[in-house]
Amino acid sequence: MPTLKSCVIRSPGFETLSLRQKEFVYYLSQAALCGRDIIFDQNYKNNLLVRRTLEAIVDSYKGQRKSKGFEDFMVYTKRVWFSNGIHHHYSSDKIMPTFTQEYFSFLVRSSAKDKLPMKPGQDIHQFISEVSSIIFDKDVAPKKVNLDASKDLVLNSAVNFYDGVNEKEVEAFYAPLSKPNDPKPISLGLNSKLVKENGKIVEKTYKIDGLYSKAIEQIVFWLDKAAKVAEKPSAKHLYKCTDQVL
Repeated sequence: MPTLKSCVIRSPGFETLSLRQKEFVYYLSQAALCGRDIIFDQNYKNNLLVRRTLEAIVDSYKGQRKSKGFEDFMVYTKRVWFSNGIHHHYSSDKIMPTFTQEYFSFLVRSSAKDKLPMKPGQDIHQFISEVSSIIFDKDVAPKKVNLDASKDLVLNSAVNFYDGVNEKEVEAFYAPLSKPNDPKPISLGLNSKLVKENGKIVEKTYKIDGLYSKAIEQIVFWLDKAAKVAEKPSAKHLYKCTDQVL
C-alpha cells in the first residue's frame, strides 16, 4: 500500500553531484521542509486543514486504490502539494476536484480517525462537512489573489496575510511607514500578518520569537549548516541574511 513516504519527486542528476554538493542540497531541502507549513498557511488559512486531511487519507485509507475515483483523488492531492495549497500557483484560481463529494466522504470515513485533523469535540459528520465545504464549494475562497480593482482586494483574496481588516485599513496602516523617497525602500508587510485584535490593528511578524518561531529556528539551523558547505561565496551569506530577515 503506497504511503506518503513513497510519494516522492525524482531529481535526475542528483547522483552526479559531489558529496559536498549533495550535502548542501540536503540541508536546503530540510530548511524548505521546516517552512512548508508556513507557506501553506500564508496561502490560505484552511490549507493546512485540507492538506492534513488529504495526507491522512493517503497514509491510512484501507480501501481500493486502483480505481478511477482514487486516481482522481491522488491527482487533486498532488496538485495541492505542488501548489502549496488549494489554489493554482499561477492563476490563483481554486483547484476543483474531479471526484465527488460523496466519494471524499467515503475516503475520510475509511481512513484512520486518529490521523484526521479534527477539532476537539468535533464529530466525523461535522468534520466532513467543514472540509467538504472548503474543497468543493466554488464560492468558498475562489481566488488566492483577487486583482479585480472594483472589489476590496484584501477581503476578496484568500491569502492569509490579513485577518479582520479590509484594503483601506491596510493602506492606512502602512501609509505612515512608507518612505517614497528612499532609494532602497523596504517591502512593507512582506514577512508579517496584519490582524485586528480588540478593535486595534496589529502587525505580527514571521520571525524567531514571533509567528512560527519554532519552525523558523529550524530553518535557520539548516541554512547555517548549508552555508558552511556552500561552494560559492554568495551562498555562504545565507545564514547571516536569514538571521537579519526572519
